[in-house]
Amino acid sequence: MFSVFELFKIGIGPSSSHTVGPMKAAAAFADGLAATGAIDRIASIEVALLGSLAFTGKGHATDKAVILGLSGQRPDSVEPDAAEALAAEVRATKRLRLGGRRSVAFDPATAIIFDTVTPAPRHPNTLRLVARDAAGAVLADETWLSIGGGFVVRDGAGEDASATDARLPHPFRSGAELLTRGREAGLSIAGLVSANEAALKPPSEVDAHVTRVLDVMFACVDRGLTQSGPLPGGLRVMRRAKAIHDRLIEASKRNFHPAHEIMDFVGVYAMAVNEENAAGGRVVTAPTNGAAGVIPAVMRYYRDHCEGATRAGLAEFLLTATAIGSLFKLNASISGAEVGCQGEVGVASSMAAAGLCAALGGSNEQIENAAEIAMEHHLGMTCDPIGGLVQIPCIERNAFGAVKAIAAASLALHGDGTHRVSLDSVVATMRQTGADMQSKYKETSLGGLAVNFVEC
Repeated sequence: MFSVFELFKIGIGPSSSHTVGPMKAAAAFADGLAATGAIDRIASIEVALLGSLAFTGKGHATDKAVILGLSGQRPDSVEPDAAEALAAEVRATKRLRLGGRRSVAFDPATAIIFDTVTPAPRHPNTLRLVARDAAGAVLADETWLSIGGGFVVRDGAGEDASATDARLPHPFRSGAELLTRGREAGLSIAGLVSANEAALKPPSEVDAHVTRVLDVMFACVDRGLTQSGPLPGGLRVMRRAKAIHDRLIEASKRNFHPAHEIMDFVGVYAMAVNEENAAGGRVVTAPTNGAAGVIPAVMRYYRDHCEGATRAGLAEFLLTATAIGSLFKLNASISGAEVGCQGEVGVASSMAAAGLCAALGGSNEQIENAAEIAMEHHLGMTCDPIGGLVQIPCIERNAFGAVKAIAAASLALHGDGTHRVSLDSVVATMRQTGADMQSKYKETSLGGLAVNFVEC
């Protein structure tokens, strides 16, 4: 099981795999240099971005993320405004404080290479960091993989959940096993996750993290609903959430309310978050930055528009979503560069559907059904951002993912949990579809909408 601490990380936009991940990798590289004492002999650092990081890294601010990470900044603590100022200072002075400790020469224009020629050997989001002394001798040479959702692994280290599984009272690696564990223990899916989390960290820490995640999510929605103007990047996409929300609030004062009005609110909540993400603001990976608006929007729908909504219901929502996200992360992928947007917005919609179903009183079987329905209708979704920016179609796509999640939860709640296609079957199908998908449709901006858009 992947923990709520892992799936829901607090960071900055615009991308968990292209911004948060590279920042963490660069920071870990700098920490390693400090731990070995090599930092005192460093004269230069070179960073090569491969695969999707090379093709769309400029639009995703990967170069800025590397600067911040090498400077000792962390995604969960750096302030967005301060991050921009620090990166600008490094570009202007051509020097950075490595690990926040020692000033070294670093010109991002030449030290960070967007290598679109060299194939990424193991994962499409790959970065290589090399540190040299004054004589040019290599002091450190590390390759890191940003595998989606802000997760990073050093090449060769791999991921192994078995050690964690051995410490859990209710380990599960499939949807079927999740349902079996629930029946055996007499627990809801959220109850299973809560018990597992308690085996890893004190319950007070888990509750504090859940509370902080909820606070950051709702604050992101609120801020997004107050901002206007163009988003950064060459597309000059204008923020729309505030204007749409203002019109919805004004219309809500009238006597007549169209039936679809509530879906308009849900859509604008999701857009508000992803406009903040596109602007480099504070967001929560849910499970990625590119899909960060889906779960907050559905949570906001539950909190503000569902009768009987409670703080406990929000926690149950988040913990249930953690279980579903774990299954996709473990058995498929949450990386758009690996399986397309079905692994980002699709997974987020599946997580949100399950969470909402749980918060509204659904059984474990209904929750599994809700997750299955939501993903089934995102299968095959490509990741083809125009200009390598997390703007078109990403912002609107989050709105549709949120609406689909609510529809999936509602369909599941109208049934008894019995259905023909299992969540495990859909997870396997998503993985297979992602493997068959051409690389130009997987966050490279080399195909699909990214190349058929004509800028007048």
